[in-house]
Amino acid sequence: MRVLRGPRDPRGRRADRIPVPARVLSGCLPGLVAVAALALCAGDEERAAGPDARSAVPGAAPRHTAPRPPVVPRSVWLGDDARAQPAPRYDDEVRAVFVHHTDTPNGYDCADVPAILRGIYTGQTGARDWDDIGYNFVVDRCGTVYEGRAGGIDRPVTGAHTQGFNHRTTGIAALGTFTAGVPVPDALTDAIAALAAWKLGPADTDPRGTVRLVSSNGLSRYAAGTTATLPAVAGHGEGYRTSCPGEALIARLPHIRELAARLQGRTG
Repeated sequence: MRVLRGPRDPRGRRADRIPVPARVLSGCLPGLVAVAALALCAGDEERAAGPDARSAVPGAAPRHTAPRPPVVPRSVWLGDDARAQPAPRYDDEVRAVFVHHTDTPNGYDCADVPAILRGIYTGQTGARDWDDIGYNFVVDRCGTVYEGRAGGIDRPVTGAHTQGFNHRTTGIAALGTFTAGVPVPDALTDAIAALAAWKLGPADTDPRGTVRLVSSNGLSRYAAGTTATLPAVAGHGEGYRTSCPGEALIARLPHIRELAARLQGRTG
């Protein structure tokens, strides 16, 4: 499969590395055997617009926050396998969450997840020549949260997970394949909800609401420069033409949103 490469930025980095459009209906991330059918990519310069799901009082402290869930740092699962890469990029805040699945096998032992993540990392940074893993976080079926992309667990790191909408968003990937009829573990959805509640708290974004984001390029569902109204906790397919995160996980998004809102202390 051919990869389209964007122009280099002032540091010499490629701005976009994306699969050709013919494969966009596939899952979010290659399996461990075949590193094909990725529908992820870093975009450039989207901007959020309007107050919508957040309480916009200039200078006011956020009213709805949630505690940070336990997160396994990337140093634990990646160790000495980390490749040299450019410095991370950051946004001013996280206003939305995109939920993905990794399109990898489901029957794993949770003790083997670090090795699985190293395989995913190698597939993206090696065969695909990305600068880092695309997702900000990965959650396994046992509910363990792993740091993905480098830059700091607590910081608004610009990911490479949702074409056109990487800025002011966090990408959370469920480890596995969650197509129609596949069971989705409660531990996994509960962990995604806890992570979403925490990351959206500083912006006071209601996980049940919507946000407005500006598409960075026409390879998303929206033409470059278009302001899109998207769920604050969205499936990958809301911003990009893909079946990710799978029908089974998409069906659990309402539960994830409601739980995340409760974790933020929202009752209305």
